[in-house]
Amino acid sequence: MQQPNQRGFRQAQGASPLAIRTKKSQLDSNTYVRMALTEVWKKEWWYALIPLVIVLLPAIFVFSWWWVVAAVVVTVLFVVLRSAQVQALAQMEQTKALFERVNYEIDQRQILMRLNDKQGMNIPWEMVEKVRQQDGAYQLYLKAPANAEMPTGWKGWVARTFTVPMFLYLPTRIFNSPNDLKLFESMLRRKNLLAAETKPAA
Repeated sequence: MQQPNQRGFRQAQGASPLAIRTKKSQLDSNTYVRMALTEVWKKEWWYALIPLVIVLLPAIFVFSWWWVVAAVVVTVLFVVLRSAQVQALAQMEQTKALFERVNYEIDQRQILMRLNDKQGMNIPWEMVEKVRQQDGAYQLYLKAPANAEMPTGWKGWVARTFTVPMFLYLPTRIFNSPNDLKLFESMLRRKNLLAAETKPAA
């Protein structure tokens, strides 16, 4: 059995001869943290209101500025800890492969992140949950671990509730030709990861 090295790469398996091959690309971990934090707080901003409201409740009955100060401190701590969770993921040994300088070989079976001629990391399409198309790039979001792979008890609840988005970031400039980019988009549509192209009305 092929064993991965410390950064998740293992002996590269061959891609299809018809695979789309890209130029080298690297997602900086700081850029990832900034993008992930933006997504997390756009979706979860209201989570920060929960500790704020709970700690302020006693102030309704017996007002004191100490309750206000405590509520603000607890809320700030929550925001800091949640943000630190996102930053920590980028520093984990298991995720460092996502921030290496690699080129991609993409076919119907998998996305191969190739570090060099001998090492790569295979990501089956089944691991891709959704794709977001934006100006000049595609974000391929990876599925979270299944519940069976999560820890049990309160740790499992925290892991399921406070997830961190993991994604591959593929700028359109890394594709070697417009035809490769069209083939990639067509592949995404066939896998229902990208909305079907709408044709203009005649």
